[in-house]
Amino acid sequence: MFRGIYDAIIDTKGRTSLPARLREALVETFGDERFFITNSKPVWLPDGAPSSGLALYPFNNWLEIERQVTSSATEGLTPAELDAVQRWVIAPAVECTADKLGRFLVPPHLRKTAELERDIVFIGLSTKTEIWSQAEWGRVRLQDVQNFPVNSSTLTKLRL
Repeated sequence: MFRGIYDAIIDTKGRTSLPARLREALVETFGDERFFITNSKPVWLPDGAPSSGLALYPFNNWLEIERQVTSSATEGLTPAELDAVQRWVIAPAVECTADKLGRFLVPPHLRKTAELERDIVFIGLSTKTEIWSQAEWGRVRLQDVQNFPVNSSTLTKLRL
């Protein structure tokens, strides 16, 4: 499973390094060093502007997501919502593999959408990892605090 928050740097050519613990989880938990990287779901911030980072999915998990998006698993979405998901998340996805030092190239179209310039952060979220610019991550965290379900009975059951 992917866990943890890791600061990193992306260079001007778009190269960065997948943190060692995330690389280990990729192989040990998911059984493959390949992964897909794409846009993450937008987060709507208090000023009404959307913010987007990137999402890194293990190879086989991504193939299952693609299968589900083209099946009846999308029943609850309108045609316009399904088109948006396909254009925003599915179409820009790129298969990647890190080298022996964990380095990989973030494609230019994804760097531009996520506004990744230098200081970035990897966020391990169990079955996926998000990548944010440090500046946007700070804004997203503030929104997460506002969205946190403090009085949720579900969280109580989960002992959170």
